[in-house]
Amino acid sequence: MSQVLAIEALRFGWPGAAAPCIDIERLEVLAGDTLFLHGPSGCGKSTLLSLMAGVLVADSGRATLLGHDWAALSGAARDRCRVAHVGYIFQQFNLLPYLSVLDNVLLPCRFSDRRRNRAAQQHGTPRAQAEDLLAGMGLDRTLWRRPALQLSVGQQQRVAAARALIGQPELVIADEPTSALDEGHREAFLEVLLAACQAHHSALVFVSHDQRIAARFARVLRLPDLNRATTR
Repeated sequence: MSQVLAIEALRFGWPGAAAPCIDIERLEVLAGDTLFLHGPSGCGKSTLLSLMAGVLVADSGRATLLGHDWAALSGAARDRCRVAHVGYIFQQFNLLPYLSVLDNVLLPCRFSDRRRNRAAQQHGTPRAQAEDLLAGMGLDRTLWRRPALQLSVGQQQRVAAARALIGQPELVIADEPTSALDEGHREAFLEVLLAACQAHHSALVFVSHDQRIAARFARVLRLPDLNRATTR
């Protein structure tokens, strides 16, 4: 399988901190890989996801996506690369509150020809894929035209997941995506997420405190065991 993400000697510290919070010698994620990442609060999980997606740039070492070193790209180039190749389910969702549910899901297709074309190739139109994803997430059709701010937290979480999956990105990153879902919705959410990644051979990096779902992933890593910054 082809390499999607590679980390080599990656170090990152927040300004003013006495020591780096991320210090990882090597991590590789391949196409179709499903990686469950866990660890105690404050161990750097969200920071690592931001480094993987080029939202943050490391102090030293390399984080590469599809061979592109994030640190070698300008801010604008990182943004273009991210929207074309990464679906990100943020812990705080980052939906645009006054846009409709459907328009929020379609956002990556507005900013990336690649995502728009891939959605159309698979489903006829990007809108058709957006509707399929929302239906699969169990979000009632009557909600699709509502502004995102009118949805519950759990509903917003599912909209954010549909947005991340549209257009078959090579890498899907999920930061605590089931935290606001009850058991039934959590299982439906995971079914759609894992099935979509498998169908499109997308790599999935999934962070959660809920280790009950770890068995559904091919690889399980505990960040403090991987991160030398937490073992010093």
